[in-house]
Amino acid sequence: MKKTLLTSAFALVAGGAFAADDVTLQLKWVTQAQFAGYYVAQEKGYYEEEGLNVTIKPGGPDIAPEQVIAGGGADVIVDWMPAALAAREKGLPLVNIAQPFKHSGLMLTCLKESGITTPADFKGKTLGVWFFGNEYPFLSWMSTLGLKTDGGPDGVTVLKQGFNVDPLLQKQAACISTMTYNEYGQVLDAGIKPEDLVTFKYEDQGVATLEDGLYVLEDKLKDPAFEEKMVKFVRASMKGWKYAEANPDEAAGIVLENDETGAQTEAHQKFMMSEVAKLTAGSNGALDEADYQRTVKTLLGGGSDPVITKEPTGAWTHAISDKALN
Repeated sequence: MKKTLLTSAFALVAGGAFAADDVTLQLKWVTQAQFAGYYVAQEKGYYEEEGLNVTIKPGGPDIAPEQVIAGGGADVIVDWMPAALAAREKGLPLVNIAQPFKHSGLMLTCLKESGITTPADFKGKTLGVWFFGNEYPFLSWMSTLGLKTDGGPDGVTVLKQGFNVDPLLQKQAACISTMTYNEYGQVLDAGIKPEDLVTFKYEDQGVATLEDGLYVLEDKLKDPAFEEKMVKFVRASMKGWKYAEANPDEAAGIVLENDETGAQTEAHQKFMMSEVAKLTAGSNGALDEADYQRTVKTLLGGGSDPVITKEPTGAWTHAISDKALN
């Protein structure tokens, strides 16, 4: 049964009625199983149980979560840490309050016929790269490999990749950016066999950065009422994520019910949820400081044009997750 994006406006507690607290969540991308935990939390009434009235706003190719929250269009956003830290250094004080994704799903997927077998073979090749903040892990990786990204003979040519797999299918690029849970499956669906591909997971290359964390504006955390809303939101969201992990097919169905575009298919969402569950496994929602430090180290290693130029301060907090998870 499909629920609207707005839950009940009132909750009954201790015999008295009070208005539910409004929370607006901006997703990083369109409605899909990448965000299943939030839709499950809404469908199962976990937000309502916390006295929250949550609006989930899908993203898209022209929507930058950082800009949305800066303009007051969201209370909390789903973002990748490279983009969030880059925005923070530029003056937008984003703070990570929870980290549902423990692992990275980002990788480069290459045609075996291109002759690429190791990262050393990237030299002289055209590589498809997502932008809008998603390019930061790639640029840091190329820097660690000593490869320029200006198209010269000693570097790589960067193809600004749309959010599809066409450059690989049309052989415009030797490799393209893919997520384990999405575009890689699209490549297989297009008829290319796994044995005809070579994949490089950022995590395996030691340059993985944190993805799909929850971020708010720093000054908002000074308000005890807002902090309490976020504690409730994180608690309910993680309950939704753990349910989705344990019930991937049901979670995929809930996502489909909330996809107002009708663009998603059941088979792909089930595939996606099964892969996303591998990335959220091992996380209780609290940011692992070692994962944070690895991300920062990767971003600082950007050569002459690093993603961030100095060690961030105040970019994350356990204040919300500690209260939410205890």
